[in-house]
Amino acid sequence: MTYTLYGAPVSLYTGKARAYLRKQGIDFVEVSPGSDRYLNHIVPTVGRWIIPCLETPDGTILQDGADIIDHFERGPGQPLRRHPAYPESPTLLAVAHLFELFGGEGLLRPAMHYRWNFDEENLAFLTSEFALNMPASLSPEQAEQAFLSSSGRMRKAAVRFGVTPDTAPAIEAAFVEWLDLFSAHLADHPYLLGGQPTIGDFGLIAAMWAHLFRDPAPRTLVQQRAPRVGRWVERMTTSEPYVHEYAADGRDAGGLIDDVPETLVAMMRFVAEEYLPEIAAHVEAANEWLAAHPDIEPGTNGLDKASDRSLTGGRDSMVTFDWRRQRIATSAMPYRFWLLQRLHDDLAAAPVAAQDDVRTLFATAGLEPILDLRTLRRVERKGHLEVWGPIDV
Repeated sequence: MTYTLYGAPVSLYTGKARAYLRKQGIDFVEVSPGSDRYLNHIVPTVGRWIIPCLETPDGTILQDGADIIDHFERGPGQPLRRHPAYPESPTLLAVAHLFELFGGEGLLRPAMHYRWNFDEENLAFLTSEFALNMPASLSPEQAEQAFLSSSGRMRKAAVRFGVTPDTAPAIEAAFVEWLDLFSAHLADHPYLLGGQPTIGDFGLIAAMWAHLFRDPAPRTLVQQRAPRVGRWVERMTTSEPYVHEYAADGRDAGGLIDDVPETLVAMMRFVAEEYLPEIAAHVEAANEWLAAHPDIEPGTNGLDKASDRSLTGGRDSMVTFDWRRQRIATSAMPYRFWLLQRLHDDLAAAPVAAQDDVRTLFATAGLEPILDLRTLRRVERKGHLEVWGPIDV
């Protein structure tokens, strides 16, 4: 059975799905979103141009990396996977969910900064890469104009993720800090939680592959500053074990860790500083907005344009908060709340004693508040969109 992944090498979120399919040994082919099949069948089915999408052998269309992964983890594709991406341990599962959220959403600032603010190093590469997303029928002149248009939109989007000239120095300092912490952890562990990749690794690879390792400017930084991180990126993008530096002494040769090491706690503390203020401010803003719009019909996002992904669909979705001793504003997106719910739901299903253990660990890392962040209404996925669920009564 062959699956079809509609995505692109340059796409951040495609990286999450592609890495999972490769590591699990699932037979798939990757097809450009410029293809006739994508434009004439996938887009009308999904309702918008968005990647990644996965077409199953029976023609079912899945959109979003988490939904694609869950098709094999908790759905009909489960027999095809090699090993579970969701740890059985409630503690490790909570940590894995945390880094799934942080990898795809919390690393967007460095991902967008290093892609769009280093034209001298990146522009020729990006021009060539974006051409892979376009219909083959375009002339060189049309392809150039299409790139200018799409890259212009992405440069504006970078601002909505907090990337400005004022924040650039702090973004770069924070990314170097992240590389150092991750590198220290990888000295003893091939993956985030030991000898196998989990949903945490697949979340992290999104930004770390497409933007922060393939693009020339950050790639040089990663290879020079944190070569272990570079090898983890390469390890995550191949089906082979690729554990040369661990195989000799058997370190984490196969299973997951039993206890959370200090190197991982240090990475969690980084998430507390880098991302907790943002997600907390976004949840607060969402609750204020939901309280002001009590009549939103369940199963909709309450927006004039259903395909909008920001909280209110416009500039009003920008939320201001304190980040690294400065005041910044970013766009609130319900998709993040949906990812956060995955952490909450799996934790709620754990025994009470295990929940207490998770809280103790998260408190040690300064992250316990994230376990209690809730929107007034749940976010659901319906028709390939994030929508609001019923009001709890």
